[in-house]
Amino acid sequence: MHTHWSWDTADSSTMRRACEKAVQLGLPAIAFTEHLDFTVWDPEDRATDEGLVERHASRHAEIDVQGYWAELTEVRERFPELRILSGVETGEPHLFGSSVAAYLRDAPVDRILGSLHSLAEDGRLYGVGHLLWQDEDGTMRRYLGELVDMIESSAVFQVLAHVDFPRRYWPGGTHRFVEKDYEEEYRAVFRALARSGRALEINTSSPLASADQIRWFYEEGGEAVSYGSDAHTPSAVGQKFDLAVDVVEAAGFRPGRDRFDFWRR
Repeated sequence: MHTHWSWDTADSSTMRRACEKAVQLGLPAIAFTEHLDFTVWDPEDRATDEGLVERHASRHAEIDVQGYWAELTEVRERFPELRILSGVETGEPHLFGSSVAAYLRDAPVDRILGSLHSLAEDGRLYGVGHLLWQDEDGTMRRYLGELVDMIESSAVFQVLAHVDFPRRYWPGGTHRFVEKDYEEEYRAVFRALARSGRALEINTSSPLASADQIRWFYEEGGEAVSYGSDAHTPSAVGQKFDLAVDVVEAAGFRPGRDRFDFWRR
């Protein structure tokens, strides 16, 4: 989940409140994976090589590393019954490999998510929601193709986050999105992820992935899934996990080796 150390999350979203919610729900663990996005990048980054110069209309901000770790230490002491993982959600890690590596050298973490929120166009990175309104079908297919590239060209992340991210912003409403239209592209993503041995996040903030979609991952050789509430408020910690478990089990995955493991085939 995210806390106020992420640029898109309110000051009221503290680690302590999130941990209180997790304990209330009986969750064994929680991971604070704050947004690691770049508005200025390293000359060695692929983004530089590709001629990208900025993010369009960006509100992104850096993580206050010192503040983050101080609060994490505090809640680890306060909630010994809860396994509390440090983490980041790396945006477009294949474009910012050098910048991500520099951050992690100074602030190594337990859990790293890889996510794709933006696509390149005319020297800028544009949020997917912005591009969908220009061409929803083309943007979705381009998004899934870029995910394959991201998986194959970046090894830094352990879990692929919200594969359905564009569906959150689908023109006219999420109910208009037809998952089956993109089965071939989804399967290409899942094959690449399976070959890499990494886990697929079941994101319960996005429109929940169907059992069919998770089954495609299973059929393409996927080995593990991870549950992520992607909560930006403490009240959303663990949201829809009961339903997510039903979806995952219907696709063929089962609890892992212990309470803290990924669910596995």
